[in-house]
Amino acid sequence: MKVLDLQCSHGHGFEGWFASNEAFETQLADGLVECPMCGGKEVTKMLSAPRLNLSAGKEAGSPAPAQQSQQEAAQQQHGRWLRAVRELMASTEDVGDRFADEARKIHHGEVKERGIRGQATREESAALAEEGIAVMQIALPAALKETLQ
Repeated sequence: MKVLDLQCSHGHGFEGWFASNEAFETQLADGLVECPMCGGKEVTKMLSAPRLNLSAGKEAGSPAPAQQSQQEAAQQQHGRWLRAVRELMASTEDVGDRFADEARKIHHGEVKERGIRGQATREESAALAEEGIAVMQIALPAALKETLQ
């Protein structure tokens, strides 16, 4: 099993586990590797140094304290983001491409107020903003739009 340090074109770093380098390259070419933060499929393998046991007093393979704290901070941030996405998904209704119409109906009191999510074009989003209807764009990777575990 190969654990690779990966990064998307937006600078999000993440880890990927693959059977081999060839498996990574094949999955990347097939568009199966995507950033868990933004869904970007432009992913590159980052350089990573092998972990060496340079001192008998240190645990083998342990990252340096500064590197460890950076890794822990990144993992905590990623965990908070995933929890927020799960909460968003659980507390909103997916209205798909009817988002703009549903947002207008809610805004004008034609239907019961509720949290919704879906897709809108840039033009639809701009028109909603002009009408005083607040919307927020959140990029969700396809994997997170499925059943969350």
